[in-house]
Amino acid sequence: MRTKILEFNSSLACLAVLFSAAGTAFATFPGHNGLIAFQAQTAAGVQIYTVRPNGKDLQQITFLSGDAVAPAWSPNGRRIVFEHDAPGECANVAIMNADGNGVIEFPAPGVCEDDPSFTPDGARIIFDRFDPATNDDAFWSMDLSGGDRQRIGQSGFDPNVSPNGKKISFLCCPNGKPDASALFTSNIEGSNPFQVTPFSFDVAVKQDWAPDGKHLVFTIYGDVTIPGVSKNIVTIRPNGTQLHFVTNYEGGDVSAVVGSYSPDGRWITFRLTDHGLFGLYKIHPDGSGLKAILPLSDFRPGFIAWGARPSEDDQDEGD
Repeated sequence: MRTKILEFNSSLACLAVLFSAAGTAFATFPGHNGLIAFQAQTAAGVQIYTVRPNGKDLQQITFLSGDAVAPAWSPNGRRIVFEHDAPGECANVAIMNADGNGVIEFPAPGVCEDDPSFTPDGARIIFDRFDPATNDDAFWSMDLSGGDRQRIGQSGFDPNVSPNGKKISFLCCPNGKPDASALFTSNIEGSNPFQVTPFSFDVAVKQDWAPDGKHLVFTIYGDVTIPGVSKNIVTIRPNGTQLHFVTNYEGGDVSAVVGSYSPDGRWITFRLTDHGLFGLYKIHPDGSGLKAILPLSDFRPGFIAWGARPSEDDQDEGD
């Protein structure tokens, strides 16, 4: 995934990020719990896998040249949108069925497009677009055929829309401080920006709304590794109150990096790192009920997203 360095002169510049139109993306969609998708390193680059919440039926579903990263589910759990970093080329957005079939790519020559997600109605894809020729970095949207591309606002990091569609959460950092990143919210059109956490929390890229919209979950001290300091999962109200540590690891040898809420809101999925081994785990938001989905090994899941279980009554997105 392309690393972005935002040139903000101060925290006030971060607050000035605006989104001029609706249509940005949810993180976890409310519903019944379905498959979990994530990325992991293979001998042929980073590829996308799925697994059931009980750890069964682990499958690699992409076999592309380069890296397939940052999977995100459609609202009905039938499709996955992701970023394809082909060798020697800028990133582009791609979409596929939940089993990995039917891959369609949307290359845009001369620009880099990454970090895609579906809109709440499933009819559009939101993504970040960087144009090296003009140094323009902004959020855009397009329909599911790759057409009707629209620039919708200046870019921050990792935008996610609240379940009611009224708020957006995102990350940004002050200029010249790679180990400082804060979580922000604003109204969907960009008004009323609010800094939820201090920059010193160094929030990692991959934060999520609870399906009921009452909390945000993120990884504290998660963007830049600090020797002797563990990464931990934290929840917070969108107004910045009720900070709660879901995990409480110390010393740096054991850390937790958040993926997402489950669609029913009862679980948070994450990667546990324990003395150089990695596992896919889930835990209740109150910190209880820790369970392994994929036990500790040298297999390293990342950018974890929990999708909804498809219903026979669901229609395809956009219908």
